[in-house]
Amino acid sequence: MVELLPLSEIAPQAVEALLDAAFGSDRFGRTAYRIRSGAEAVPALSFALVEAGALIGTIQCWPVAHRSPDGVVTPLVMVGPVAVRPDLQRGGHGRVLMAHMLAAAETEADGALMMIGDPEYYGRFFGFDADATAAWDLPGPFEQRRLLARAVNGHGLPTAAGMIGPR
Repeated sequence: MVELLPLSEIAPQAVEALLDAAFGSDRFGRTAYRIRSGAEAVPALSFALVEAGALIGTIQCWPVAHRSPDGVVTPLVMVGPVAVRPDLQRGGHGRVLMAHMLAAAETEADGALMMIGDPEYYGRFFGFDADATAAWDLPGPFEQRRLLARAVNGHGLPTAAGMIGPR
């Protein structure tokens, strides 16, 4: 039986081992890590899947912000990574994690959601798109079509130019 738990109940070293297995130990050089540098994951939006006592998946969300050239700062929540143990990928565990996080975000998120991800997947199943993000910039390389966002919990999306980074 698969159990959904707050990520805070999982040993940090188990989470890091899962992330290494899912994304490789070189993951720290990715743009997503620069965006959330120095931040702590949002406990109310970060979850783990456990089966028979073993960690099989995680989702983490991070407090970030959109900073426009005129100084306006808009709080956002960065979704990801969504990680599933490699031998269990494509089994629906990532969808379970995303659906649970989105349900929690409807009452707990203090900003709209953003992520770097596959628009075909995250758009089709979870309502993310790149409509508002065309003028956004990130502190590292990225594909513009993969910079996705979704309004949630009454929080709209900035559409003006701006840099995404830690809050």
